[in-house]
Amino acid sequence: MSDQRPGANFINRQSFIELDARERATALFDAGTSRELVGPFDRVESPWLEQQGVTPQEDDGCVVMKGKIAGQAAVVIALDGAFQGGSLGEVSGGKMAAALDLASADNVKGVLTSAVILLETGGVRLQEANLGEAAIAEIMASILVLRRHAPVICLTAGTVGCFGGMSLAAGLCSYLVMTREARLGMNGPEVIEQESGVDEFDSKDHALIWAIDGGEQRYATGLADALVDDDTPRIATVIRGLVLKGAPPVYRSSEVALYRSRIAALDTAQQWDPRGLRGLWATKSYSEENQ
Repeated sequence: MSDQRPGANFINRQSFIELDARERATALFDAGTSRELVGPFDRVESPWLEQQGVTPQEDDGCVVMKGKIAGQAAVVIALDGAFQGGSLGEVSGGKMAAALDLASADNVKGVLTSAVILLETGGVRLQEANLGEAAIAEIMASILVLRRHAPVICLTAGTVGCFGGMSLAAGLCSYLVMTREARLGMNGPEVIEQESGVDEFDSKDHALIWAIDGGEQRYATGLADALVDDDTPRIATVIRGLVLKGAPPVYRSSEVALYRSRIAALDTAQQWDPRGLRGLWATKSYSEENQ
């Protein structure tokens, strides 16, 4: 599922990236069906940040909304990349895990409920390190439970990207949707450069970064299921389609042998065009030899 017109109507597009977390979540629901849970006026914020000289945010940078997508019940969870780089702490992580668990409970009761997770995050919040790590473990466990009943869709659009422990959570989702501007990886470029030096990864080399972590590369290598332009109606259409599609027959997280065989099949001396890679792996001969 790929949008083949990256430059079409660019000026007149309704940019999804330019929306804040709350606007992004609202845009995915059927019109007039969404409502926010544990919003900013509930004043559920981190108790740890102020102690370390950081001004907390009332919703702790996590927006949770419930409504309908394509006529079906759904919950959308959006991390606010503008607050502490979208990092996960005790409260924001707890909100996300609880929302996923409540969706699982609805499914058990016979109410089909999907989840969409909008990830713009660098991973664990350093000021709440161990609490954030525990929250991510809970989120991953909650995803594994919910995806047995209904699709769990991850969308990362930009500009922060999806890194750290939350990139593992993204890999557990039923489907992963990215824009070309998005990035996905275990460690961000700055972290790699800091730990291993500029010779290992130059965080100022934008072409290198997007060639390794960018949405087009991740789609080409099979780590993302859909590549879509930064256009709100198009993104909403893709999300609706995946909600209606239901759970995939095989989860990416169980296909370890397949991805190892793909890596082994590549000639590392050759510069591959990402679109050519995906075409290669989709061919019948490759599938027969490596499945």
